[in-house]
Formats: sequence, structure tokens, C-alpha cells
Amino acid sequence: MSDTFNVVDHPLVTDKLSQLRDVATDMARFRSLMHDVSFMLGYEALRDWPMAKRSVETPLTTFDAPVREPLPLNVVSILRAGNGFLDGLLALERTARVGFVGLKRNEDTLLPEQYYLNLPDVSQGVTLVCDPMLATGGSSSHAVQLVKDQGAKDLKFICLLASPEGVAKFSKDHPDVPIFSASLDDHLNEKGYIVPGLGDAGDRLYGT
Repeated sequence: MSDTFNVVDHPLVTDKLSQLRDVATDMARFRSLMHDVSFMLGYEALRDWPMAKRSVETPLTTFDAPVREPLPLNVVSILRAGNGFLDGLLALERTARVGFVGLKRNEDTLLPEQYYLNLPDVSQGVTLVCDPMLATGGSSSHAVQLVKDQGAKDLKFICLLASPEGVAKFSKDHPDVPIFSASLDDHLNEKGYIVPGLGDAGDRLYGT
């Protein structure tokens, strides 16, 4: 497995992911769980945020307190299911700027094709690209390349589930971009779905 692939191994993440997988979980609960897991994945992905010192006056004294470097955070959703990450990630950092990448499959080449791109200035700060599934890796890899083409340098990819095939493809294309996932699942089936998986995340988020 790639050195840049990270499973966020925590009882709260694992339990909530199991609820997300459950076919009996309704749409409202699915959204709530996505919020919680997104927050925790983002927390781990930003663990290496650069730190600085700032003079802080407490009720007892003044000291040099550790604070984050004031860098911008950019969150980029791969439409449409990636939008399920936004509430959780914006709860983690409310000043984050949000961008969107829309991709569809070209029916002739079967390759991902851009139909929408709207990004903040990703050349500064940290950029999180999010999509619930890292399945074949084609769309995720293409989206990350589009973000790189706009000047992003400090990139991370976060997902709920990843397949071994998707991790291999993505890591080959982007060895400089770490992946943070709640699980590494077993395999892809003949339709390209992650198994055991959780079904179509977009359908379960939006009911369509």
C-alpha cells in the first residue's frame, strides 16, 4: 500500500462509518453521519498545519502561545457527492474557501471530462479535495490535476472509502498528495463499485 495512504483509525470514525454503510440508515441520518466523519477526517488531514507563536495574556501572565500560521484553507468538492463533506469541514474551519469540480464520463473514451470548475485562489495555503469514494481513482486523480493546474501545491485528498485499485491509481498519478480515508475496502466489483462499500453516496445524501 502507498506510503501516502492514511486510514483514520478511531473508534468514533469506525462506528459512524458502519452506520453509513447500513442500508437501513435513512437520508437525514446519513447526512448527519457524513458531517461527523468529515469533521474527523479533516482534523487528521490538517494535523501537520504549520505553527507559530503569539503573545497571549492570560488572567495570570503573558506568554508566547502556540497558534496556527494564518494560511488560507481551501476545500474543493468533487460534485455532487463531495458536497456532503462541506458542512463538517466548514465546522472545523469556518473561514475556509470553497471550490467545486464537476466531472462526467465521456461515453466514447470512458475517461472523466470536466463540465464545471470554480475554484478560489488555491495557490496559497492548504487545499483539501474531497469525494466520498476513491473507487477506480480516475475521477479523483483528474480532479486533483485540475486543482494543481490552478497553482495548488499543498494538497490533500479525503474520502470515506477507498479501494486498493483506486489508491494504486491515485498514488501513481499524485505521489505528492496524501490520502486520508475512513477505510480501505476489499475490492471493486464488475460495475466499479467499492465492496463492501456503502452504495452510491450521492443518492443516499440527496435521495435522487
